[in-house]
Amino acid sequence: MHNNPVAWFEIYVQDLDRAKRFYESVFQTNLQPLNAPFPEIELWGFSAEKNNYGSSGALVKINGCPSGGNSTIVYFHCEDCAVEEGRVVEAGGEIHRAKMPIGEYGFISLVLDTEGNMIGLHSMQ
Repeated sequence: MHNNPVAWFEIYVQDLDRAKRFYESVFQTNLQPLNAPFPEIELWGFSAEKNNYGSSGALVKINGCPSGGNSTIVYFHCEDCAVEEGRVVEAGGEIHRAKMPIGEYGFISLVLDTEGNMIGLHSMQ
C-alpha cells in the first residue's frame, strides 16, 4: 500500500440536522452539502484539502441504513483531544472513554455522537 489506507469515511445518521449540529459544534467547523448520486441519499461533507494529511468524509442519511452499533471507529485528528472532548456533552453526545494515553502514539478519547455512533478523537498532546 503506497497511500494512507483511509480514503473516505461515512457516518450514518437518523436525524441529519441534529447530527450536523453535533459535529459542527464539537469540531468548530461547517459541513457542506454534497451532491448525492440518488435522491434518497442526503450527504453533508467535512472540509477536504487535497494536499493535506488525512481523508475526508460525510454524514449520510439513507433510509434502511441505521446509525449506531457499528464496529468501525473513525478517529478525528485534534491538536489536543481534550478540547473537542470538552464540547461533546454540551453538543448532545456522551463521553465513552475520557482522554487517555496510548504510549508513543499520543492520546485518544472515545465519544458517542447524537446518533449513537462511537467516534475517536486523536492527538499527540
